Amino acid sequence: MDFKVVIADDDEGMCKLLAKAIEKIDGFSVVGEASDGEEAFRLVEKLNPDIVFLDVEMPVLSGIECANMIADYNPLIKIIFVTAHEEYMPDAFKVYAFDYMVKPFKIERLYQTLQHLKNIAVRRNEETTAVPGINKPELDKLLIRSKEGVILVDIDDIILIQREDRNTVIITSHERYVTSDSLGQIEEKLGRWMFFRSHKSYIINLSKLHKIFPYGRWTYLVKLKNTDVDALMTNDKYEELRKRFK
Repeated sequence: MDFKVVIADDDEGMCKLLAKAIEKIDGFSVVGEASDGEEAFRLVEKLNPDIVFLDVEMPVLSGIECANMIADYNPLIKIIFVTAHEEYMPDAFKVYAFDYMVKPFKIERLYQTLQHLKNIAVRRNEETTAVPGINKPELDKLLIRSKEGVILVDIDDIILIQREDRNTVIITSHERYVTSDSLGQIEEKLGRWMFFRSHKSYIINLSKLHKIFPYGRWTYLVKLKNTDVDALMTNDKYEELRKRFK
């Protein structure tokens, strides 16, 4: 399948640079370019793209405002922020951005993100084919096994997942689910950029991230929104997370 891409940046040079790089990747086609958030949303309504690249600081509508409108219009559209400002990262995760790329970045960083997106699409297509009757919107749920049977959990509601004794516990804003599935099995099912394996015993939802504190010499304590349960993050994973947004 070909992914239709819209790019929005008030820097015309950046728009052209991104478009040129994206067009070189098999399976991606730039169908529109905009210089502000309002124009970007008009293109989204007209062209119904699969991916939208957004700068944050733009005239008329900011990238964050535009992303909120896109999410309301079609939540399946993947939003990738490309900006020189790291401080908007928490706002980007609130609209479930697929990625947040800080300028300047290496072109390999762009290729890595698009390849990751392509891999997810392929995997989801295989899942849809393998399970008749499940359509794409329903794939935003995680299927787990529990003592009560099979449960479907809304992926967007998941705050963190932790290993507890011989079980795995999935914590959402309103429920706690226990499953015999391993963290590795669940991590593979998620396949979503917003989830991060912070520790051998934890997977966290980056959109729920609140604060990270040093906790001993080689470990960090992770505070998350809408829960009193904390997660752990190793020093290596902390560095990996920092590099992820460079």
